[in-house]
Amino acid sequence: MNTRSGDADNTGPSIPHVPHPLHPPQGLGTMQTARPLERHRMRMRLLDAVDEDRRDVEVLLTALQQAVAEVHGLGGMVHLPGGGMSGILYLVADSGLPESMTRPWLIIPVRGAAPPSRAARNDTITWQPDLAPPDPVPGRDPAALWPSRLPAGIGHLAVPIPSGGWRRGALSVLFAPGAEPGAAERAFLNEVAAWMSGRLRSSGILNPSPTLLRALENGPGPREAASPWDAERVPSLTYTWDLRTGELTSDLPVEEVLAGIDPGVMSGGIEAWAELIHPDDLPGAVAGFDTGIQLRGGFQNEYRIRRQDGTYLWIEARARTITDEDGTPVKVIGTLRDSSETHAAAESVGRALRHMSDGFVSLDTDWRIGFLNQAAERLLGAAGDVAGALLWNIPAVRAVPGLEQRCRATAAEGQPAEFDIPGPDGTSWYHLRLVPVPEGLTLYITDTTERHLREAERAAAERSAAERAALVQRITRELAEAVTAQDVMAAVADGVMTPLGATGLVMLGVVGDRLNVVGSRGYPDRFTRVLDGQWTVSDTTNPVGDALRTRTPLFISSPEEFLKRYPRIKTLIREGGKQAWAFLPLAVSGRGIGAAVISFGRPRVLGDDERTLLTALSGLIAQALERAGLYDEATTRARTLQRSLLPQALPELPEVTTAARYQPAKQGADVGGDWYDVIPLSAARVALVIGDVMGHGMAEAATMGRLRTAVRTLSELELPPDEILGHLNDIVGELGTDAFVTCLYGIYDPVTRRLSYASAGQPPPAVAHPDGTVTFLSMTPDPPLGVAAPPFETLETLLPADSLLALYSDGLVESKDRDVTTGLSRLAELLFQSVNAMPTSRADASDLDALCATLTSALLPAHGALIDDAALLLARTHPLDAENVAEWPLPEDPVAAGQARDLVRAQLKDWDLADEDLIMTTELLVSELVGNVIRHACGPIRLRMLRSRTLICEVSDATLTTPHIRHTSATDEGGRGLQLISALCQRWGTRHTRTGKSIWTEQPLPPPQFDL
Repeated sequence: MNTRSGDADNTGPSIPHVPHPLHPPQGLGTMQTARPLERHRMRMRLLDAVDEDRRDVEVLLTALQQAVAEVHGLGGMVHLPGGGMSGILYLVADSGLPESMTRPWLIIPVRGAAPPSRAARNDTITWQPDLAPPDPVPGRDPAALWPSRLPAGIGHLAVPIPSGGWRRGALSVLFAPGAEPGAAERAFLNEVAAWMSGRLRSSGILNPSPTLLRALENGPGPREAASPWDAERVPSLTYTWDLRTGELTSDLPVEEVLAGIDPGVMSGGIEAWAELIHPDDLPGAVAGFDTGIQLRGGFQNEYRIRRQDGTYLWIEARARTITDEDGTPVKVIGTLRDSSETHAAAESVGRALRHMSDGFVSLDTDWRIGFLNQAAERLLGAAGDVAGALLWNIPAVRAVPGLEQRCRATAAEGQPAEFDIPGPDGTSWYHLRLVPVPEGLTLYITDTTERHLREAERAAAERSAAERAALVQRITRELAEAVTAQDVMAAVADGVMTPLGATGLVMLGVVGDRLNVVGSRGYPDRFTRVLDGQWTVSDTTNPVGDALRTRTPLFISSPEEFLKRYPRIKTLIREGGKQAWAFLPLAVSGRGIGAAVISFGRPRVLGDDERTLLTALSGLIAQALERAGLYDEATTRARTLQRSLLPQALPELPEVTTAARYQPAKQGADVGGDWYDVIPLSAARVALVIGDVMGHGMAEAATMGRLRTAVRTLSELELPPDEILGHLNDIVGELGTDAFVTCLYGIYDPVTRRLSYASAGQPPPAVAHPDGTVTFLSMTPDPPLGVAAPPFETLETLLPADSLLALYSDGLVESKDRDVTTGLSRLAELLFQSVNAMPTSRADASDLDALCATLTSALLPAHGALIDDAALLLARTHPLDAENVAEWPLPEDPVAAGQARDLVRAQLKDWDLADEDLIMTTELLVSELVGNVIRHACGPIRLRMLRSRTLICEVSDATLTTPHIRHTSATDEGGRGLQLISALCQRWGTRHTRTGKSIWTEQPLPPPQFDL
């Protein structure tokens, strides 16, 4: 019986067409939401509800569909034994699989290796992670029917279908690649298989359906003989086997055709005949009969039967199946003949083959060993042990990876093939020649171990020479690319230590007359500290000084040899823990600059090739180390210059908490032009600056220093951001047409909490708000300084208290592997994560410094891979509380000075600044400022006091004139007011505003008083 779910060809009268979905219908939606165990129970209850009068086809198909749907399989199959003799499993039901996939599975042997065969034979669940064709049966090769476009990695799980004390068959489910069923799914399939067994226990033989028969008839059938026996005039007898009664009859006495056979065997029926068949031939004979009965057609076979004296003769059997009107097999009619003479001739040939020097193996179409000679026995095992066995089950064959696939591919092509394979012992080699023959395959095996050894030795010599040449080429390239002394150290360590099997390396450089350690590998730090500076160049009692004196490499093969030559350095040998050494002098232009010491963990005598290699490398190492020394000096000078041009430390201001990080580009003497600055301004304001001079080199670094100085000078003039950028643009323009600079200048006012800023080519600053959100300030940046056309645009934004402002150069967010947009998104993401992870208390400079380190390490590649400088300035804003700000209007009248003094005295006492000297000084300052406004300017007049890092007093008016200190003579009556102001305050100045100007003073606050 073969049932295909939804197969339109399945139109046999005994199997009605019923559509069967792979998944439960929508009415069972609750089943898909239930837990797996509950869903399993629900499906089993559905199966238990199947009517008892349902036919076997419907029972199997219903159970198969429930199983496939529950375990989310691709499809499933059910294999059961058929009528006739045992040994064959037939596909009786399938679901969800196309016919191209089921055709190879229509008939499979019980003794095969496919999961259904093993599950039925061993009564165990069998899993195969990669679906493969089943084993062939006589006259049928599933591999030839295998779909060509089948996806790889389909899993195959089979569970046995038991019945009483014997196995009926197997339930199989195919799974998508990478999906392996768990314990729950396997248990459920076992339960379904048991349910199938219970429902089929009372059923009779399940005959194949018309669909199966048509498929078999269209596929390859049993092999037909080349010519009729009658043409060969060979004696034969005709027999009849009644399948219903088991009775055997023949037209001639059996002993007339098959000499020596028991004359009464026919009367004993088919069971008596089966007892005469040789045990090794019985499975094949049974399979042949079974296949012929199932196919309702002709078949033939050849096997041995036992004579009465215990010997065996070969017979060749042909038969055909007779059916009744309903198509049910009722008889088998066949003929038998003695084929012993043919086998005797084969045995004569076999004797000749047995003594061949090469191995010879004869295989049948099922890859079973039919004959092997003595040479082959030495490889595969004794003939009595391996004859009739599958070639792939022989341990020596299994030990050779890929041999089965190559043999099967050769047989499929039908052409002779030959190739070399390694022996199972891993040291021998054999040449295999496979020759397809009509009845299988012959295999010739030649021992080629000696030839392979000669070829291996020649290849090893060539490979060794090529490796040495490649090693020299690689080390030469790496040393040429080495920039620093550590690069040279790494190139020698990676290129020399591993190929030579060395365990230690020390590079020494000459500083004065001392030999200092440049770098080491494979030595403890204590040893390198002891060695550093201990030896001198002029001292020939140490091996390095000796090698530098003679300019000849020194090779020492053991500690005993070392102590014999240099007995004074016994301690260094013990501390270093090495057993052999190679001391390579490093000299350039006749001047010794150091030495490279390569050491080994065991005593070793270096060969001539190795010594020649190290001698040649010493010159390359010396030149590279000399270049690295010059580079290190230039780099140190450049880095020192660059660091000196940047702020040594940021000012500590109550209005902003700041931190900065500068990361130079990859190692090189050319420095960059990125800079940043934090500048305190009047009225507790703070200027935040970041810039970037395009290019690398000393000229760019000098330009950066000039611009930073100019920015600080212009900031002292209290200019707004747009005017400062305008002056910088003029400075850059004077440098030449190839100078380009980007800059962003911002002023934060803690009183108004406003940030006013202007940009020339800089990326927009990022603002992390107290609630954790991150935004970028909106602006349309002007072109870089040097190509921009003033005026620049000044923008303003209101910053909430404790906002985090991030100013940065483009090197932080842009690289060769990342565009600016991606970099800005990554910066915003990191700021969001970091700000939300920071403590809610007011962050100090150390917190921001740690945040700088986090941002630069996440946004920038490794230092050696950074192609552009990067600067980052973080500022946490702290607005000035309203209680620290006081402001009053004053009349345009001389009495304003007196009012100002009263207001100042009252406010200072309100701020607990009751120091009389401070009060009197502040009154005098404010009185002078207001008096100057009354005399030389016009209103409206305003007085403002700020308590911040200093005590700030401001007097504002509506004029734009800037006061200057005059040099007065002894007879002048006026002009001494500003001199007095300059003497009484810490600093003072004038700041122009939109409505006029403000004259301001700053006084230091007295230290806080503590009650004891």
